[in-house]
Amino acid sequence: MSQLFWIADLVKKCPLINPSLLAADFANLASEIRAVEEAGAKILHLDVMDGHFVPNLSIGVPVVEAVRRSTELPLDVHLMLSEPQKYVRAFRKAGADLITVHIETLNDPRPLLEEIRGLGAAAGLAHNPPTAIEKLAPFLSDADIILTMSVTPGFGGQKFDRTVLDKIAVIKKHAPTNALISVDGGIDTHTIADCAKAGCHLFVAGTAIFGASDYAEQMRLLESQCRKNIQ
Repeated sequence: MSQLFWIADLVKKCPLINPSLLAADFANLASEIRAVEEAGAKILHLDVMDGHFVPNLSIGVPVVEAVRRSTELPLDVHLMLSEPQKYVRAFRKAGADLITVHIETLNDPRPLLEEIRGLGAAAGLAHNPPTAIEKLAPFLSDADIILTMSVTPGFGGQKFDRTVLDKIAVIKKHAPTNALISVDGGIDTHTIADCAKAGCHLFVAGTAIFGASDYAEQMRLLESQCRKNIQ
């Protein structure tokens, strides 16, 4: 499987902190985006929830469009939707550069991952904490990004689920070397080092960044802990 050149470039820049805009101040979203850019962010994460696959609603296409107008950074759009196949084109058109879908919603994710890549975006495959690694394993080579949820998706600020560390280690062992191995949920200064040790190199962080008084200082601290422990 050939890979989009800029994804390969992102891999070279890893470890990377991926600020999750779900935790940002939406009343001042453009200024929040500028602030994390100035703090050193190389990518931005957006969570899309449908109130069905996860018990919450979040942003939709118009917000992704607005974020796209506010930044040139790659937009990592995480579709927590029951029927993601209905929406990948709309989110790609809105400006998504990376589109991640959940293994729990697809018997065979390969056709949708291929469709995403055909639209010019990187294709990601996510899994939730209760999902067995055996369900994900057959498709590791079909995704540009492999995202492990370390909380039950739907709400920010949850406690990190340490049982996912063994799953991340298995993914690291069997995934292609040019795949982005990502983790999302409860990532902060107390958990990020263990994720790096397990094999992650892209770390989605929401409240750990947007809840800090100094975004740049917090980004540097998180990156430092990653670099000391990354495998």
